[in-house]
Amino acid sequence: MSQGDFQFMVEGVTSDLVQILMDRKGLSLPEATDAVYNSKTYEHLLNPETRLYFQSPGYVYSYLEDELKKQA
Repeated sequence: MSQGDFQFMVEGVTSDLVQILMDRKGLSLPEATDAVYNSKTYEHLLNPETRLYFQSPGYVYSYLEDELKKQA
């Protein structure tokens, strides 16, 4: 997989995560974006070895949701 393909997949999942947070948690776009980009889940998403970028946004969101619950 090329770096461009990897980046495209990561960006797609990231965009979906932001949208899910806005829909389910009622966060604003800046709040949801901040929550995603500052999460451990996002760090894992950026690591090609985890292959998390191949998973569905709903699956990745389950990790993000657990992480956010632990922070609250």
